Amino acid sequence: MSNKPLEQRKAMANIADQSPNGTKDSGIARSLEQLENRLTIHDFRKMQELFKVPGSKENKRMMTREEFMDKMSAEVRRGTKEEYGELFNKIDLNRDGVIDWDKLTSFVLLELYERDERTKLSVIPQWKDLQLLQVIHKEAVQNVLFLKSHASYLTVSRNGLLGLWGESLKLQRTVQITSEVMKVKDLWVTSLVALPNVNKVAVAFTSKEVYFAELSSKQGFSCQYKLQGFEGIVMCMDYWYNPHDGNDAILTMGDVCGQVQAIAFNTAQISLFERPSSSPEDENMMMTVNWKELVSGYHKCCHTLRHKLHGKEWVRQVAYNSSLDVFISVSTSSTNTLVLAWREKLSPHLTMTTFHITQGVNGFDFHSRLNLIATAGINCRVCLWNPYVTSKPAGTLEGHSDSVIAVQFIMERKLLFSFAKDRVLRIWDIQHQLCVQRITGSFPKSIDFHSVLYFDEPHGHLFISLNNQLMLLEMEQESGNRKVTSHRKAVTCILYNSIFKQVISSDIGSTVIFWLIDTGQKIKEFTGCHGNAEISTMALDGTETRLLTGGTDGTVKVWDFNGHCHHKLNAGRDRAVEISQILVLSWTILVLGWDRLITVFRLNNLTQFCVQPSEWKGGVQHQDDILCAAFLPPQTLATASSGGEIVVWNNSTENACIKLCLNPGRSLKPSTGSQMQQNVAPTGRLSSRRHILSAADYNSSEAENRSAITRLCFLETRNISATGGANLVSCGGAACVRFWNTQRSSLLAEFEAHGGVGPIIMTTEKQNQYLITGDLVGWIKIWDIEDYCFTLGENMITQPPPLIRSFQAHDDGITSLGTCIENNCLFILSSSTDCSIVLSDISGIPFGIFGQEGHWRIGNYVPSFPSKENKSKNEETNDIKKNSPVSFVEDNPPPHPVEQAVPATEDENDYTDMANVWDNTILGKSYKEKKAQKGRKGILFNRIAGIKPTVVFRSLKIEALKETTDINELNFLVHPGKYFGEKLAEKRSEDLKLPTLSATLKAAFDEKNLFPKEILDRGKKSRQLCEEMCNKVVVTNEGKQVKLKRK
Repeated sequence: MSNKPLEQRKAMANIADQSPNGTKDSGIARSLEQLENRLTIHDFRKMQELFKVPGSKENKRMMTREEFMDKMSAEVRRGTKEEYGELFNKIDLNRDGVIDWDKLTSFVLLELYERDERTKLSVIPQWKDLQLLQVIHKEAVQNVLFLKSHASYLTVSRNGLLGLWGESLKLQRTVQITSEVMKVKDLWVTSLVALPNVNKVAVAFTSKEVYFAELSSKQGFSCQYKLQGFEGIVMCMDYWYNPHDGNDAILTMGDVCGQVQAIAFNTAQISLFERPSSSPEDENMMMTVNWKELVSGYHKCCHTLRHKLHGKEWVRQVAYNSSLDVFISVSTSSTNTLVLAWREKLSPHLTMTTFHITQGVNGFDFHSRLNLIATAGINCRVCLWNPYVTSKPAGTLEGHSDSVIAVQFIMERKLLFSFAKDRVLRIWDIQHQLCVQRITGSFPKSIDFHSVLYFDEPHGHLFISLNNQLMLLEMEQESGNRKVTSHRKAVTCILYNSIFKQVISSDIGSTVIFWLIDTGQKIKEFTGCHGNAEISTMALDGTETRLLTGGTDGTVKVWDFNGHCHHKLNAGRDRAVEISQILVLSWTILVLGWDRLITVFRLNNLTQFCVQPSEWKGGVQHQDDILCAAFLPPQTLATASSGGEIVVWNNSTENACIKLCLNPGRSLKPSTGSQMQQNVAPTGRLSSRRHILSAADYNSSEAENRSAITRLCFLETRNISATGGANLVSCGGAACVRFWNTQRSSLLAEFEAHGGVGPIIMTTEKQNQYLITGDLVGWIKIWDIEDYCFTLGENMITQPPPLIRSFQAHDDGITSLGTCIENNCLFILSSSTDCSIVLSDISGIPFGIFGQEGHWRIGNYVPSFPSKENKSKNEETNDIKKNSPVSFVEDNPPPHPVEQAVPATEDENDYTDMANVWDNTILGKSYKEKKAQKGRKGILFNRIAGIKPTVVFRSLKIEALKETTDINELNFLVHPGKYFGEKLAEKRSEDLKLPTLSATLKAAFDEKNLFPKEILDRGKKSRQLCEEMCNKVVVTNEGKQVKLKRK
């Protein structure tokens, strides 16, 4: 009996190919499918048996890669040995060299989960945030519809007010339905339908009348026909016309007396009704038509159809379906709830089919392709009916806790909307009869309400009305190929763990995901890390074994990689604040983003789960909120604020040293507590919620400060004590990058990296050779800063460094940047509000998107930068770009004077060679030895002394070698026999005489000339120890023999 959990067996059954035997699959598409997708449930049972320990029922057997390949290919026979080897590599994420049954099933379940997520994204609609439209109606909204002729939406309320909305949902105008005959106080609109083929609308009133009118910009509501004389008030209407013949149309009506009545028009585009010869020729004059005239056949251009099968119950909804040629109607009665009235050819009679539904229904919808009728039951159920089966429904959808108000199909996706009085909108999968989406909590609360549901599928607009409030849910539009996403919501931060070779990402939905950098495979996902709060930033501790997450709830949580929270840091002091950065140092954790004071936690205080912040000794030095910080070992700390000022601290004493700003002159006196309370919070701040801001919002919003600094980076490899260059880089709200010298408190360079796109972010790799910047429209730029501001100049530099590459990696704003070195190559990691995480190489060529269906192999990567000797291989490296699923725009960013690329003056492939030049020189080796002997602990700037060796070598004058002329060879080289013939012959004869074996064995072996003295001494000691041990054993054995003889 299998001890595998039931959930795992069920999940694995979903991927089964239900064939009972293990026959080999055929077809090209089948053979190209991955092995794990071809395995059936029977194959997994065989694999489970192979993992069982002989003589035991437990699946605890471990298999190596070779054993797994041999056994599975021989017993399962679904794939080749190579395919099972690839499957083993996917399962063995930690590279342990062995796997068991649990690892195999975990991998399969994760694959199923990812496939299920991709299926949901391809089927389930994704919605934008709920919009509350402008309130123009004083009474409840009765109908919403789309007018193709006006390319606008039309809404009507009970008091007769019409609202015309553009496709962008902006109110164009309002029209009040009134005339000399109709007064506003007498009106109560019950229903409205559009007649697109004749450019009219039909409106029903409580006066038992239906008005037919045109909507014109000049005359407003221009009524042409008034249909009167009904037995009861018309409560609902539906209109259909033949798209191939506009004259053929049907208007269906249902009233409060249980009647369903229809008018079949024959010449609708010519005239709906026949005008009497005595009527005025002016077509704008309203014509009155009596219902009895239509029933009697007086009007030859139309005829009527009707039935009273609903008894005296109100008819709630009616519709005519041309595919079945049937009238469908519903009521709130338990008997004859759903009635189908089938038309008979060449006959005015109708054939009736009735359905009985407990407690009745409020509405229905018909899907002609699926041939299903969905009913919105008062009994909280949505039932699916086959029109030809009246005994029981084809399916029942349960989940609402109150009466269902309306239902509507999404025709192309085979989904169904349902909205109930519990204010919950549900989306159902018709095939599996499951609720796949539930939207709640966004609708206004009211005790009693009247609601209308209308879905415009071509535009993806879902309208829901609650009394007089109209709301809109807009569906996310799909491109030709569905976009690959890494998260379900906007990504806020990414980190790279160099120990575990993993990428860690977070989003605004409080989710953290772990990815393998080698393949892009998702391996872990933690949800609800901060409840409903967004995760704004993350950090790793020094050992890279603890993850710190900061949320908008004002807390920082410390996690292990198994999802266990060890500590909760109360950074906001029980307030919901925005955390922009977490900086983990040797003895402290610094939290920034919402205050002018640094929030600090001492690591020696992390003894409890909930930890309160400590006091920062340096007090308040910033005039605005601190947004970011950077640290330079051993003790230099820099912080920057939304006001554009940078403060450099001594982290050991927590005292401020200098202040850097564009408008110097502010004093460096610490603020007291009373001064802190008197200072007003700044209005123009760049908060940590940068991920919700687009470029358009930035241009129109006053909430952003152009002087704000969003990122700081120390150039750790530079020794500014010797060169006098820049060691600190900042960027921010004005899209400018600035280079600072913290020792001289001076600004050395400033240039605009991205023109007119708002705030930017940046990062640099460990060698500080490249600077990577990203903006709010998804563009990334890579700059060569190896020699930029390396020495101190007389004037400030305004020219940008050489631009290596500019490309658009994302469709929306970039929220985080990072770098990693894999396979001796440098890669760029970027995340965006478009929910994706992209891996690119340093030349800007995409490698893949985390979360894409096909996994990559980073070990197969070929560097994009060609060497001077191998420039002809450019086409081969460009294949990576062609085969990538990422759609990138390269090399041509929006034009700007400072954005023109400056060609690099050297080969970028020399990157790794230059890093080792200093270590390979005699001076460098002696310097290292002297430094190791001194053993001094570093001072403020303890980087490598002296000028960079690459710069020294570049200053040397190197010229091309001159061509050499032919040299006459010496005579003894040309004729060696004349000079060395006798000696060579003697030597050759001596060499031919080999020593005998006995002479070789008797020859003395001088080991002192072969091995070092240390090895000889060690061997001598080991022989002495061995002799002592042997002597002891001999003595012990002799003693035992003496005792035995005595006995």
